[in-house]
Amino acid sequence: MRFTVFASVLTCAIPAFSQQIYDIWSTTWNRSSLFTYTNLSPKPITFQSPGAIGAADIVINDAQTYQSIWGFGASLTDSSALLLSNLKLKNPDSYWQLLKYLFDPTDGANSAGFSYLRIPLGASDFSATVYSLDDVVGDTSLKNFSINNAPSYLFTVLNDIRSINNVLRIHLLPWSPPGWMKDSGTMKGGNFLDKYSTTYANYLLKALQGFKSKGISVYAIGIQNEPENNNPTYPTCIMTPAQEAAVAKTLRSLMDSNGFSGVKIIGYDHNWIDASGYPIQLMNDDSSDFAGVAFHCYAGSVSQQDAFHSAYPKKDIFLTECSGTYGTDWWSDIKWYMDNLFIGALEHNSHTGLMWNLALDGNGQPMLPGTNSCSPACRPVVTINNNGSWTVNQEFYSMAQASKAILPRDPGGPWGKRIGVTVGGNQNWALRVGAYVTGRANSNDWLRYSLVVLNWYDNSNGAWNPTPVKTTIEFRGKQATYTFPVGITTLWWYAPNQGHSKRTDFGDETVEFVNAADAGIFFSDDSSFDAAAVEDDSGFDGKIYSKSNGEKVQTNKFQ
Repeated sequence: MRFTVFASVLTCAIPAFSQQIYDIWSTTWNRSSLFTYTNLSPKPITFQSPGAIGAADIVINDAQTYQSIWGFGASLTDSSALLLSNLKLKNPDSYWQLLKYLFDPTDGANSAGFSYLRIPLGASDFSATVYSLDDVVGDTSLKNFSINNAPSYLFTVLNDIRSINNVLRIHLLPWSPPGWMKDSGTMKGGNFLDKYSTTYANYLLKALQGFKSKGISVYAIGIQNEPENNNPTYPTCIMTPAQEAAVAKTLRSLMDSNGFSGVKIIGYDHNWIDASGYPIQLMNDDSSDFAGVAFHCYAGSVSQQDAFHSAYPKKDIFLTECSGTYGTDWWSDIKWYMDNLFIGALEHNSHTGLMWNLALDGNGQPMLPGTNSCSPACRPVVTINNNGSWTVNQEFYSMAQASKAILPRDPGGPWGKRIGVTVGGNQNWALRVGAYVTGRANSNDWLRYSLVVLNWYDNSNGAWNPTPVKTTIEFRGKQATYTFPVGITTLWWYAPNQGHSKRTDFGDETVEFVNAADAGIFFSDDSSFDAAAVEDDSGFDGKIYSKSNGEKVQTNKFQ
């Protein structure tokens, strides 16, 4: 873990009323609130002089900083893209409404702002057929490589998403090399052959070039999804750490000399259970060419990420895949997701939190014919119904609550960064808490501090008894009080910068948001958030100030 201590740069006390909580998003166990926004104006929660602590006591240490959080999301598989494309044809209004609800990152928007997508290179278990980007046997010169082997609707849907979210990170990853590069002669299972290491590196370079030819910038690329998985019913491949490292070394050189020096190579992309094995061996073989490694949730426990972090603390960790299944309990799933993924994985140094399929139908279809990879059926983030409607699932609500806490506050501003937090009080066990600070594009603007809180106190002595928890929040010598309902709550407030303004402290890329109107995005008049308003124009000085943010932010008034 990395600790950075900042000294206070203020010489005068900040008035207690300056730090107030106006903005709350909530999802409750009984679904009475589902990613619901509440504006507390005109009666915000105010940080005051400390008194007695609550049943739980959240203590924030903003001098203790960790990794930046780069977003939440899922995989845009061929199946997900197909269903979304069909929705667009059948009900375009519903399609665009869904994409905005999933991906719009604009501060204040009624949306999750998902900002990280994995894209399979070639077929996965959620494709119509088995294909690679070059299926001509022995084509070591890759003359027959074609990015258009991937279905056209994949790129159409991806570009529609990008029109809404231009801070989207895109992570490419093959489920298998072409079958002719393996001892099995097929993409379904088998082992990678060393003699194709250079050819495969060029294949991956061509994939990057293919996406670039379609105007799509790629954030990261992987060598092999789940390299310890050998399943003959869908594209998989056994690839040793030494083989993956050899491909990465060649690929890194090719990328650097072909205009892709800024694209990260991310290794492993498999389960927690071998965190102390394969990914560490991979870094031992070639630490210089990998930015880090990615983990899946299907075996082991999230705490095993720490084994890799301890061995290579400067390497990035990503949580890139987990899937629920249809038929499980909604609230139990949310508790597990928050505990292990969307609070838990971040506590264990992950920069991201992703689910598996972005979209499927109510039966977990369409899948590659004959695959046994999802039994019972995998549940997506959003279910696309045959009648042109859609339903978001527990995966959406869990990620959306976490995503709201870390999105950039400003165009050009940094992403949220995890900070120190502990929970005390006699009911400290009832809350799971993540705390984050989001820097500002203008270093003079107040920082945003966010909490994501899971209250999972839903039984007493084995009897069902959902119990709200009265909680005190301790911040910079002041105290606020809020009673957390059983469910997930995301809230934030603003406070003066006390040393976090340097861009290097946040350590991530700046971003620029698209203009919603230019992208063809329009918001309804009944938005659920409370925009700043001026009811009486008399004496209007040309500026209005937001009441919902707990800070004074100059805003243009359009006549």
